Amino acid sequence: MRFSKLQLIGSLALARWTFAAPHAHASVKREASKLGESYDFIVAGGGTSGLTVADRLTEAFPDKTVLVVEYGDIEYAAGIFDPPTTLWNGSLGLGSTFLFRSLPIPDLNNRSAVTVGGKLVGGSSAVNGMFFDRGSRFDYDAWAQAQAGERDFDESPEKWNWDGLFPFFKKSVTFTEPDADVAAAYGYTWDKSAYGGTTPIYASMPPFEWGDNGVAREAWKEMGVKVLTECAGGDKNGICWAPTSEHPVTARRSHAGIGHYSAVVGSRPNYEMLVKHQVTRVVYPGGDLKSGPPMVEVRAVNGSVLFNLTAKAEVILSAGVFNTPAILQRSGIGHQSIISRLGIPLVLDSPGVGLNLQDHSGPSLSWNYTKPTHFTPSPDDMLNSTFAAAALSAFDATPARGPFTLAMGNSGLFLSLPALSPTANQTTARIAALGITGPAQMYLHNLYMSAPALLTGYRHQLGALAALLSNPAAPSLEAVFATGTSVPLINLHPLSRGVVRVDPADPLGLPIVDYRTASNPLDMEVYLSHFRYLRGMVGTQALARHGAREATPPASGEGKGGEDEALVAWMRGSLTPSYMHACCTAAMLPRRFGGVVGPDLKVFGAAGLRVVDASVFPMLVGAHLSATAYAVAEKAADIIIRKWAE
Repeated sequence: MRFSKLQLIGSLALARWTFAAPHAHASVKREASKLGESYDFIVAGGGTSGLTVADRLTEAFPDKTVLVVEYGDIEYAAGIFDPPTTLWNGSLGLGSTFLFRSLPIPDLNNRSAVTVGGKLVGGSSAVNGMFFDRGSRFDYDAWAQAQAGERDFDESPEKWNWDGLFPFFKKSVTFTEPDADVAAAYGYTWDKSAYGGTTPIYASMPPFEWGDNGVAREAWKEMGVKVLTECAGGDKNGICWAPTSEHPVTARRSHAGIGHYSAVVGSRPNYEMLVKHQVTRVVYPGGDLKSGPPMVEVRAVNGSVLFNLTAKAEVILSAGVFNTPAILQRSGIGHQSIISRLGIPLVLDSPGVGLNLQDHSGPSLSWNYTKPTHFTPSPDDMLNSTFAAAALSAFDATPARGPFTLAMGNSGLFLSLPALSPTANQTTARIAALGITGPAQMYLHNLYMSAPALLTGYRHQLGALAALLSNPAAPSLEAVFATGTSVPLINLHPLSRGVVRVDPADPLGLPIVDYRTASNPLDMEVYLSHFRYLRGMVGTQALARHGAREATPPASGEGKGGEDEALVAWMRGSLTPSYMHACCTAAMLPRRFGGVVGPDLKVFGAAGLRVVDASVFPMLVGAHLSATAYAVAEKAADIIIRKWAE
């Protein structure tokens, strides 16, 4: 279905789905001269979180004005596998993106992590893989454990655990049950009580699977893994179906630029958008941090002239995991060492800004089939012109059907460390010991050494992680599969921590990202446990009947020690350093633990300034991040609305 055709569809549901052209709304501004004198709320970043908050504020307060400042523009955001491509997973279908390449990672043979962020209205929800899952309840309860011990958090009415977030998970998305024939064909299961929202952010089960999708699921079942009816309701230790962030009729990508902007802005004269502009920093006149909200300094992306915007109520930073800490650091808010390298005064000592960077990573398991095997349908069929034409016709139908509706897949294995490793207790004991008396500082960036709160907070996180990974119901491993002969082994709860900092040589450019993947050797121990377990797939009847033979790693050494050494060497040269699920660089933790924002998401010590995006996550969750980003933003909007409704 080409975009021009999409605009011709007449039903109300599909009409709401049509995305705005760049000049479709009077709310879209491209020049400073078109702006008002001031706004009640200014949101830096028109992505997943920023647009969610802007939508809710303009709805709740018709008499208050909201301006979103977005670096990118309004664009059509294709799905992860949309026409005209016929090579599944060969064309990502991305819109405009920021490309972040990390510094070389010493523990991965100096390879770099590469990740992207959305550079368009809708942010990363407009360019991601569309796998729309949530973490387990234990992931979010671990947030609360990492935050415990400080009065501001312990006594706050804002609880950032599963019970405190679940209502906002439900509010944030509209789930549509698949048709009965689709559910029967693929064995889809779900529990609608895990959902309940009416917002135009859609989650749907794709009406298509590749012919070999069931091979992995059957293998996992042979290995004794439980099949779960639903994985979005807090329980996630088993084999899951995950919905895709797509419209249930058109199968087009559902993202914040549509659901929280295009679908609502036409009836909101108080909702404005400034595109192709960068928020460079926030400025407190006279340096008085109690006199907030601050001024917002902005420049056109293709210009050099700086100008200030005035917020009367609040400034909300939602520029993303890499760009939000960069705004704070350019504002003189951050780690003293980072700020001094920029040659600017330290306005607020907040050493956690840009630190605590986390992301999913891990090796992959691959195999070959030694018997003649052709699963139908398969991605190879897309190379047949007749099949490809039929796929396009099916995608053009109402409702859409066929291969183009699948995105990157929606089936996965999520399993706890105790369920997959006989040595889990020893591993988690070492994590706990590292947090109490061990040399944790050895594995951290030297910036931690000059800020004791950061090291204290990291040790506190290790305690929470040891408890989480000891839980037989809390997943440590993710393995997703749609088709093919490999699966990723994703470490859901890494111990390693990275750093994001403004580049002194290019302060307004992309920040320097230091991933430091696998810098904590216990992460490698977890990778090994995951790999040893999942290679058992190859020996199951589900794969053996096709003559499956493991293709990775290369020949191992003699004896257990030799085998482990060979596996580690192979992983250092081959594992994926980033699955593009970065978080946690302006963490919602107590200040004495190196936290940047409190439970109300206000920046400690800076009046009128909040952060609302994935940078506030205290720790990485066992899920792809978009659903959690929406839920956190919904809860943040609720907090802000209650504040200003008083």
